[in-house]
Amino acid sequence: QVQLVESGGGLVQAGGSLRLSCAASGRTFSNYAMAWFRQAPGKEREFVAAVNRRGDSTNYADSVKDRFTITRDNAKNTLYLQMNSLKPEDTAVYYCAARYLVTVSSIYGVDYWGQGTQVTVSS
Repeated sequence: QVQLVESGGGLVQAGGSLRLSCAASGRTFSNYAMAWFRQAPGKEREFVAAVNRRGDSTNYADSVKDRFTITRDNAKNTLYLQMNSLKPEDTAVYYCAARYLVTVSSIYGVDYWGQGTQVTVSS
């Protein structure tokens, strides 16, 4: 089992920044590819960003490219999402996800989910 606990969400004005963290425990963190997803009210959960096990390859949804940065610190068992130039449409619950060995590209195949952290961007 892998436990994932997100933090860092909150209320921010449009144009502002937030940094989300996801603390992992239970298994060897570096064996898991990691990702962030988000889900707005009434919408399906959607892919935001992913990083491979070593942290040297990343992938982003077009809607967040050049604004969000995903990183990981394997020594600290922690995943991050730096969010800049936030927009009201970024408002959602953000979820951390882990998949054993294989890079995450969609909700299918995710092995573990965190409980989510709310991000609200006011206009």
